Amino acid sequence: MKASRVEINEYAGFPGRAGFTAIDSRGPAMETEVLEGLKRTPKAIPPKYLYDAEGSRLFELICELPAYYLTRAETALLGQHAEAMLKRAGSDLCIIEPGAGACRKVRPLLETGRASAFLPVDISADYLRRTAADIAGSFPRVAVHAVAMDFLEGLEPLKPLLPPARLRLIFFPGSSIGNFDPPDAHRLLCRFHAFLTDGDCLLIGYDLRKGRDVLSRAYDDPEGVTASFNLNLLARLNRELAANFDLGRFRHVAVCNEERGRVEMHLESLAGQGVTVAREPVFFEASERLHTESSYKYTIEGFTETACRAGFRSLDVWTDAASYFAVGLYVRDGAPAAPAPSNGSGL
Repeated sequence: MKASRVEINEYAGFPGRAGFTAIDSRGPAMETEVLEGLKRTPKAIPPKYLYDAEGSRLFELICELPAYYLTRAETALLGQHAEAMLKRAGSDLCIIEPGAGACRKVRPLLETGRASAFLPVDISADYLRRTAADIAGSFPRVAVHAVAMDFLEGLEPLKPLLPPARLRLIFFPGSSIGNFDPPDAHRLLCRFHAFLTDGDCLLIGYDLRKGRDVLSRAYDDPEGVTASFNLNLLARLNRELAANFDLGRFRHVAVCNEERGRVEMHLESLAGQGVTVAREPVFFEASERLHTESSYKYTIEGFTETACRAGFRSLDVWTDAASYFAVGLYVRDGAPAAPAPSNGSGL
């Protein structure tokens, strides 16, 4: 792991204790991952590339849409049960949030006063600086240390930045775990397990199974914001990889894949066409799709079994009145087991 660090004692204009560290990993370059994905059959690009500055902005708009129940349900759960959640986890907590984004959902947890340190982690450094500075200003008694890095490359670089001798809690909201295929979800949970010690906790949000109509509206909103979010991936490739995608020749498609128990996002080519990406030619057949993101749906029992295989024991699970969404608290307890075989459980 190659690290490049820039430490500051305070964000200008904000009170409180705050620091910033940028960590450059040696993971695959964007160009390499994108070209490899475009040469596959079917074509697919890792969903992390949806979240540049514009993608992050558009996703925040998606979270405010009436049909996008996930954020509304999870935010309500955190607002109603934050005290109970952290009471079960402990006190004087150090909260670590991989993929922190706007840091909105952590606020009810910090408002309980049970956390004395917060490490938001995100791949978008500029976006993270702004949101972490806001948190530092709102919670001057919490030591905030923002870390710009790709947490998918591992959490080990965070350990030197952690305050000593405090219980740790990884906060992973937003059903982000649903973006990972089951074997990758197991590997990520095992990485969380390896980062924590026995008695530390994982507080995680995950989406529950529900009807196709609700899911279709959530992932293909009539306002077209999700479509803009998805198409922004092509705009980013044009900007950063010298690609020449014509966004008007692709459309956003959301698919409820019942066999695999997930909703899929695709970009569908409206015609047979050739494009260039990083000086490499890529051809799309008419109606050929580029898979950009998956969102797996769980049962409480199914996710608890997934967490158990990664070495976590369930302490409690909270759900909304409609049973659309769940937030579970799991304690590190034991060693991980082999992942369960994935047969597709249906939506």
